[in-house]
Amino acid sequence: MANFFTDNADIRFMFRHIDLGLTADIMEEGYRFAQEFDFAPTDTADAVDNYERILKVVGQIAGDVVEPTAEETDQVGNVLNDDGSVTYAPGIAEAIRRLGQADLMGMTLPYRFGGLNCSNLLYTMANEIISRADAALMNIFGLQGIAETINAFASEEIKQEYLRPMAAGESTGAMVLTEPEAGSDLQAVKVVAHEDEDGVWRLNGVKRFITNGCGEVLLVLARSEPEITDGRGLSLFVVDRGPWVRVRRLENKLGIHGSPTCELIFKDAPGKLIGERQRGLITYVISLMNGARVGIAAQSLGIGEAAYRVARKYAASRKQFGTAIDNFPAVRDLLIEMSIDIQAARTLTYWTCLSVDQEHGALRRQESDVLTDKAEEKELKATARKLKRRNGMLTPMSKYYASEMSMRVAMDSVAVLGGSGYMKDYPVERHLRDSRITTIYEGTSQLQVIAGVRGVVSGAAESYLAELADRDWPQWAQPLVDELGKHVALLIEAAQFTKDQGGTDYMDLYGRKLVDMAIILLVGYWFCLQGADSETKQRVARRWIDTRMPEVVKLHSMVLSGDRSTISDFDALAAPVPVGE
Repeated sequence: MANFFTDNADIRFMFRHIDLGLTADIMEEGYRFAQEFDFAPTDTADAVDNYERILKVVGQIAGDVVEPTAEETDQVGNVLNDDGSVTYAPGIAEAIRRLGQADLMGMTLPYRFGGLNCSNLLYTMANEIISRADAALMNIFGLQGIAETINAFASEEIKQEYLRPMAAGESTGAMVLTEPEAGSDLQAVKVVAHEDEDGVWRLNGVKRFITNGCGEVLLVLARSEPEITDGRGLSLFVVDRGPWVRVRRLENKLGIHGSPTCELIFKDAPGKLIGERQRGLITYVISLMNGARVGIAAQSLGIGEAAYRVARKYAASRKQFGTAIDNFPAVRDLLIEMSIDIQAARTLTYWTCLSVDQEHGALRRQESDVLTDKAEEKELKATARKLKRRNGMLTPMSKYYASEMSMRVAMDSVAVLGGSGYMKDYPVERHLRDSRITTIYEGTSQLQVIAGVRGVVSGAAESYLAELADRDWPQWAQPLVDELGKHVALLIEAAQFTKDQGGTDYMDLYGRKLVDMAIILLVGYWFCLQGADSETKQRVARRWIDTRMPEVVKLHSMVLSGDRSTISDFDALAAPVPVGE
């Protein structure tokens, strides 16, 4: 029997290395839930043990149920029926049923709604494990953020109506945001919501590129204030699947074929307002998308892990010129870089999740009835502000780096397999196709960079790097930390140079280089921290710093070049727009 948690040494290492007990303490709120729910943990050790058992169940379903049907799912896809309903691929339908039976479709929901009350970090680990088995399934399993949004912002009546069926896997959801003329620019949403004479909200218009748009619970961003043309005129509604919503077509996609991507038509669809009017995009969707971005980072990790494993196994068994090809230095170097790239993305993503959980913990503590000390309240507010600023940088960084990693690793896996990798005899061609969308949906890599670079230039990266450096390092790590410190100075200089240029053009132009510098340095410190628990990680840290610091130097030089030819000479360098015959 395959288990995609127990067979992954690095996830198990991260489970031990990162303080899961801290996230459990945040979620369990003094372990008060054990008084009401028999299955709730009674203390930190009990909670961490429960977390491990949850991941073992996820790993078993992923290995035994999901992965064996992934190839068939890719070939079969979904079927749009004459009545506008959608039939999932058999493997996807069975996986959802099994995950629902195991109470895994409400991982982050409170116990009172049938959820498991898990931390964001644990849910991200589960998303990665599922994605390694089939990235398409994660697009449904990973939509639990819809239930989280309802729980966070909707009325108690709406919560009671929707959350239990979602936690049980009886209902799935969809984020219904984008439109034919409003992709990443959600402020341009045109689907209209109006109140009829009975006070019922009615939605009309078209939505496109909607993952699992055939789900039962649709969170729809619509324009409730037609006189306001920007994001302030948008509200969020929950709409039930019914005759008022029709799937007009399923998109014919490059990859993730098991995930139905729908075009939807709303005709006087009845909706229930989530929270307050005009906060749909500004508050609720921003929160939803931040969670979704981490979800795509986890999906990317799973794809990269799956592709790497095929390449590693193939290289050990494939013989050329009388020896296995993993004896060739060029192949070895390729495999090492793939492995470390995955570990770097996993480290960045998991530490981001820990930081997000800590922010949520500070906010929960502020809102609790037990907080009476004014000094503690002031400290919590300062902590929450610092973490919000930090997470505003780390979240897009995670999505950007992990998704680009999945493409690199999938591409290199095809290279290791050579001609065989290009054929459908091996799954790496599917991993390559599946990886491409991760850099696009929930905000393209370019948009993630634009979001992340603000944190770099504003000083959030500098302060976090200083916090990581300011600790007692063991003797083996000190030379590596000193080397990192020298290169942090280059990042600070590059960020200041960018600020001195004025405006945002130069920052956006060199944003990717600044973000790459920050990620390299953050991961370097985290690898050094991991080395305290693993001799293997010490070697990973040395390799990372030896190979990536020269890259930081190069990126620093490019930022300080002052070259603006991309802006000033675009027409000449890009060549004219091709004219059709």
